[in-house]
Amino acid sequence: MRTLAIVSSLLVGLAAVAAAVALAAGDEPAPPSGSVTSVDQLRGVSFVSHCAFSHRAPDDPIVYPGRPGASHDHTFLGSVTTDAFSTDASLRAAASTCIRRGETAAYWVPTLFVNGQPVVPAAASVYYRRGTLADVKAFPPDLRMIAGSSAATSPQPMSVTRWDCGIEAKVAASSDPPACPPGPRTALRLHVSFPECWDGQNLDSSDHHSHMAYDVEGVCPASHPVALPEIELILRYPEIKGSVALSSGGVYSAHADFVNTWDQIRLEGLVTDCLNGLRFCGGGG
Repeated sequence: MRTLAIVSSLLVGLAAVAAAVALAAGDEPAPPSGSVTSVDQLRGVSFVSHCAFSHRAPDDPIVYPGRPGASHDHTFLGSVTTDAFSTDASLRAAASTCIRRGETAAYWVPTLFVNGQPVVPAAASVYYRRGTLADVKAFPPDLRMIAGSSAATSPQPMSVTRWDCGIEAKVAASSDPPACPPGPRTALRLHVSFPECWDGQNLDSSDHHSHMAYDVEGVCPASHPVALPEIELILRYPEIKGSVALSSGGVYSAHADFVNTWDQIRLEGLVTDCLNGLRFCGGGG
């Protein structure tokens, strides 16, 4: 009962901030109809999960399973029970801070620190997009993956991770956190984009990257032929004043982890109806 009460309190007001995050992410254009011959036709084809902060812990069930405290500090979203001992079954059975029905996946990112103090994100949006010309399949149950590198000491590709202040701020996206003007729709945001091409066999790999790859102009490489949804995780932080760092190191070490513990039937329905149906399905509370 205590867990349910905590989740209820976390979700109070989330629907309101979700609308602001969606606006800050930029208006989605009308999706196309008919066959897809260009990636430009895929703009706006997506569905979205809006998720609240759940908890922090120096745990990572992908990289350090069964070893509590072995990781740098993480900020967890989605499943409220994620820790070093999490299993696919425990994550799927847990309550979630995401408001879309059937969304029981787990997400986590390195914790943001400002002047040495941890900062709780104000809100997060998880965009599931179609990035390939070919139809996509739903993530297989229990797929695990990491986007970005916690060891990076120089800028990563901005197609993988970047910082900005939202579209209304008119501040260019950057590998370094920009100084954002004050306001709820011009707050600092971190973007992390996951690869969408799978090798079709492995739910994980020894480095947690090799079983996945990014598409090239909408086409998956022959080594990773199965097209999956493209996930972009966007975290919005409160007003930032001071020196910014990530628990994994400098600001270039941004990365994110994902475990597919969705209600699989609902996930498959969204992929079929929205992504392969070439529709924008919104946040779906």
